[in-house]
Amino acid sequence: MNEVASPLRPRWTPRSARVLDRIEQIGIIVLWAWLSLRVVESPNGHAWLALVSETTIVVFVLIRRSTDKITPKIDDWLLALGGSFAPALVNMTGAPLAGLAWLATTLVLAGDMFQIWAKFTLARSFGIAPANRGVKTHGPYRFVRHPMYTGYCVAQIGVLIALPSLYNLCLMIFAWAIQIVRINREERLLSDDPDYREMMGRIRWRLLPGIY
Repeated sequence: MNEVASPLRPRWTPRSARVLDRIEQIGIIVLWAWLSLRVVESPNGHAWLALVSETTIVVFVLIRRSTDKITPKIDDWLLALGGSFAPALVNMTGAPLAGLAWLATTLVLAGDMFQIWAKFTLARSFGIAPANRGVKTHGPYRFVRHPMYTGYCVAQIGVLIALPSLYNLCLMIFAWAIQIVRINREERLLSDDPDYREMMGRIRWRLLPGIY
């Protein structure tokens, strides 16, 4: 029987997917280099906290395996790029909230340790845009279906405490809203996989147990 292409899933070739993989890798490296320069130039001694999780993203993006099960949709890519780039646009000036520099450091390190745990669990299955590089059901994936985003949110709250401003608050709220949409888009793609459908039935919460 000939396969009929769904209008919701445009035809995609392995070569096209590999090209997108490379473009994504280059974009993340450029973003990390730009953020690193801004951290070095920042007068805030805690600006380095904004760089920790971004460095792990670069490492895992470079070592991941390729896939042809990657979204070809422009809006999915825009959401992925927006969610990844927005936190890197934080204003590096100012000083931590009075007496709370310790809390900022604690939240950033705790959030980053959790998302790094998720990345090590994914290993070479890590990616930015929605794609199926293999379903993982152990490690932090026993608690929520998207533990990396959980770690990002915790760390970004720490960054807000270290670099408080109305601009940074609005930026993070924007980033979190994008992450919610990204989660829904990723699950739409991953739900084609029977292993992921089984995971959805077993692990109820996407991001925060008891909330979402």
